[in-house]
Amino acid sequence: MGFTQIDATPENFSTVFESIQTNNDKDQDKDQVTLLLFLADKDPASGLSWCPDCVRAEPVIYKTLEKSKKNAVLLRAFAGNRPTWRNASHPWRVDERFRLKGLPTLIRWKDGAIAGRLEDNEAHIESRISKLLE
Repeated sequence: MGFTQIDATPENFSTVFESIQTNNDKDQDKDQVTLLLFLADKDPASGLSWCPDCVRAEPVIYKTLEKSKKNAVLLRAFAGNRPTWRNASHPWRVDERFRLKGLPTLIRWKDGAIAGRLEDNEAHIESRISKLLE
């Protein structure tokens, strides 16, 4: 079925995330899946992420979403450069809703809470991504 992709940064994440939740509440689409994909920024010169796990996981996640029968909204949240992410007080590390430990992290968001989560070491495994969509 495909998916809708929306991008955010720490600076605009709250606004974008709230907008997605509001739209989900209005749509009441039972088949819609909301996913949050927390990623490292891409290097403007190379176009590649500084995070090798992100480089490995992203194409698998996108391919799995394209093949899925679910109507998905994917919020790609770019965490920043390496020093920004490594800061222990990064907003997504300390946010009670997410408490991120690594990148990438793929979260299924449902009814205002985490309904499933894939951490950096498993976010590239197609079967686990598919299970998260069920």
